[in-house]
Amino acid sequence: MIDVILKKGKEKSLLRRHPWIYDTAVQKTLGCAQPGETVRVVSADGRPLGLGAYSPSSTLRVRMWSFDASVDVDDSLFLRRRIEAAIEAREALLSRTNARRLIFGEADGIPGLIVDDYDGWLVTQFQSAGAERRRDEIVSILMDAAQAKGIFDRSDAATRSREGLKPHVGVLAGKEAPQLIEVVEDGVRYGVDVRVGHKTGFYIDQRESRLAAQRIAADFLERTGRGLRALNCFCYTGGFSLALMKGGAQEVVSVDSSAEALARAQANAALNGFDDARMQWVEADVFGCLRKMREEGQTFDLVILDPPKFASSHYHVERAARAYKDINLNGMRLLRTGGRLLTFSCSGAIDVDLFQKIVAGAVFDAGRTAWAVERFGAGSDHPLLMTYPEGEYLKGLDLLMRD
Repeated sequence: MIDVILKKGKEKSLLRRHPWIYDTAVQKTLGCAQPGETVRVVSADGRPLGLGAYSPSSTLRVRMWSFDASVDVDDSLFLRRRIEAAIEAREALLSRTNARRLIFGEADGIPGLIVDDYDGWLVTQFQSAGAERRRDEIVSILMDAAQAKGIFDRSDAATRSREGLKPHVGVLAGKEAPQLIEVVEDGVRYGVDVRVGHKTGFYIDQRESRLAAQRIAADFLERTGRGLRALNCFCYTGGFSLALMKGGAQEVVSVDSSAEALARAQANAALNGFDDARMQWVEADVFGCLRKMREEGQTFDLVILDPPKFASSHYHVERAARAYKDINLNGMRLLRTGGRLLTFSCSGAIDVDLFQKIVAGAVFDAGRTAWAVERFGAGSDHPLLMTYPEGEYLKGLDLLMRD
């Protein structure tokens, strides 16, 4: 087995069981490892630290399979055990939904692998050289362990190119998925096309936040005797909009720049039998739309800001911070006293503390008094591995406007 020798002192993160090794931590590689090949990681003083998958094209040079160098990670039983354990850990979610993340990369000990389950149809993303090298093996195990109807690959994210891998989209095993898969989540029905759109077709990670929005709408109706008026920005295929309607919202205005996403959102509303007269679908740039609504004097009881990733890396943090502050400032200016702002960031480069500081700056500039009454994150099927804080990419706040 090829050894990757670390520079002196660079073993500290591995001793804390962090699963990544950057190229700047590597002293030398004893041999010519192929992309995704298993290598042994060794400290500068010769101590074996574990086994990982090698990626010669990436600055993230090794992703760890195991911190025990004596384990046979290339044995298919190693992968099967981890996949089966991941599936079992998500079993309880089936009481609420038929859409769940089955495998969440490093958190489940399979670095770079994402697997989502939509009513038995699996969608994969192979985002690392190690996962890609073992793709056929992983697919075979998934078909058996998850009793899958079929597996569709959406390995088309930018992370592939950083690993020196070409994009890949298509059926990997089993039957081809139908054009639309019906997902049911907390009593709301959604049609999902896994072939196109963001991520694997649906924002599974926002399940708990959608339920919170549904409850806010229901509580508002019970407390005031009327349904709330809500604005859902970056609505995509209507996740939050439909949850609000399920909770009893009187009017929901949904904004997105994609006509295709809005058409799917409107179809999803019809699927649930919601009154289309109580729903507005606005094709527009959210930044400009928020300013226009303020000029028109519009007000809302609830505003939701769930934008796409503004910062794909630490190089874009400053620009992203300005964008987050802009939408939050203009969003809270549309809120009535006692109104709620649900605001999110899915940019991994924007950590929880920075996001809160950005939102706090927007509160100050808006001249408002606001309480943060709840924090949001990804659901339990996106667990945070405590030695891998980079896994906490999704964060959100529920702000109550006090004046």
